[in-house]
Amino acid sequence: MKKNLLLPALAAICLLGSCAKDPVSKLSSEESRIYITNHDSATSFSSFKTFSVSDSVAIISNNRLQEKTRDSFDVQMINAISSVMTQRGYTLVGKDQKPDLGINVSNIINTFTGYVDYGNYYNDYYGYWDPYYWGYPGYGYYGSYIGTYQVNEGVISVDMFDLKDASANKIKAVWNGVIRGEGIFDNASINTSVQALFDQSAYIKSVQ
Repeated sequence: MKKNLLLPALAAICLLGSCAKDPVSKLSSEESRIYITNHDSATSFSSFKTFSVSDSVAIISNNRLQEKTRDSFDVQMINAISSVMTQRGYTLVGKDQKPDLGINVSNIINTFTGYVDYGNYYNDYYGYWDPYYWGYPGYGYYGSYIGTYQVNEGVISVDMFDLKDASANKIKAVWNGVIRGEGIFDNASINTSVQALFDQSAYIKSVQ
């Protein structure tokens, strides 16, 4: 008897499920985007005055650096980051002028985008750090605020490093922003995406 009663009930549930609309499928490219930011809570961003952005974008696939590019998308991304940082009170300088902050941009394909809190130093950082570009050959990086897991999609990663307080051949990662979703590699989405990252990071502001 109970088995017979369950059959129509299950049929009704299946019917309702087939008629339900999938709200996710109707999202626009902009609505589908996700912005994730993390930072070192011990860092005082107001203590920094100057910054520089790498003049090219790292292309990372399967956790390996493939190449560095500088096409129209890369230039617009770099300019958008520079513009927001300037609005926050920081001064853009060349990499040879000993900037307080160094910023790298990476386009990551089929690699890490999720986050867990390690609470300790980590050695398997998913982004890209070029110590030679910033004048710190032989340096590594460290941080204590974030770990990652792997999914199969492309993301844009913006990584910020403290170049002012380099010690023991280590450069500290102080902030990371990730952009994921549809249309993130379209030029038209760059300014909106960069602004969204920094809107989530009101603490990034220099006191002049």
